[in-house]
Amino acid sequence: MVYTPIPTVVPVSPFDAAADSQTLRAAMKGFGTNEEEIINILTTRSNAQRQQIKSKYEAEFDRDLIDDLKSELGGKFEDVIIGLMTPLVEYLCQHLHNAMAGMGTDEDTLTEILCTKSNEEMHAIVKAYENKYGRPLAEQMCSETSGHYRRLLTLIVTGVRDAAGTVDPGRAKEAAAELYAAGEAKLGTDEEVFNRIMAHSSFDQLSLVFEEYKQLSGQTIEQAIKHEMDDELHDAMMALVECVQSPAAYFANRLYKAMDGMGTDDTTLIRIVVSRSEIDLGTIKDEFERIYNRTLSSAITSETSGDYKHALIALLGGV
Repeated sequence: MVYTPIPTVVPVSPFDAAADSQTLRAAMKGFGTNEEEIINILTTRSNAQRQQIKSKYEAEFDRDLIDDLKSELGGKFEDVIIGLMTPLVEYLCQHLHNAMAGMGTDEDTLTEILCTKSNEEMHAIVKAYENKYGRPLAEQMCSETSGHYRRLLTLIVTGVRDAAGTVDPGRAKEAAAELYAAGEAKLGTDEEVFNRIMAHSSFDQLSLVFEEYKQLSGQTIEQAIKHEMDDELHDAMMALVECVQSPAAYFANRLYKAMDGMGTDDTTLIRIVVSRSEIDLGTIKDEFERIYNRTLSSAITSETSGDYKHALIALLGGV
């Protein structure tokens, strides 16, 4: 099945960065802030257009748009708007850094960001991370994770995955046999084999491998992973499988978990809505409704409020 990514945010046309910067300045000048104007502009422009607005704003008013937004906004609403104003790769780097800062490590965030990327995207993140934080991502990650999970993420980060679209049906058969021999066919599990195949093959190739695996073993790769692995490695492997089959279903599940039960994981909710809005948030929205039989906007509406809610709903396309 061919994956069709549908964004909810596309470049606006006609576009006038100077007019937008004037409107934003007026919305923040004087007493009170016109949050509605800020939402209307920033949720309906592409990231590239927002960067142009930022440049125009600085040239026109000799002020930093980000600083002005931060001084006028607050809380989760500010997090959404500043996220929108940050170039995507830099935004993901910030979230990776935060996931590893301080005590403990947020493995779920590491898995979500790293296991869902193509090699090309991974190279951009690795480069940007070192530029921003002065330390290689792989090095920092190694000090924050352990065991087979660390080995899997290290392979992904070092960019060993074949280029998108690389497929070899014969090799897929061999890889399926190797996975079977490393898992179900033996006592214990040879995680190294799973790591190598899952981190090296392109997503298109993995799709073939999973089909061959089912032919060979009579059960799905998910069933095998469930039997053979646990903890972070299990979650990372499942994330890879879901992203090979349907990235939208993976992110729909992540959004559901972020809003399920007591309290809301706002950081995850904001990150997915902001970072996927120009990629496949429309597809994620459809999957969410298909899987959970309720709209994503109704779920977000019941978990959020005020300008924070309005900004997220606007990014969903207003429905």
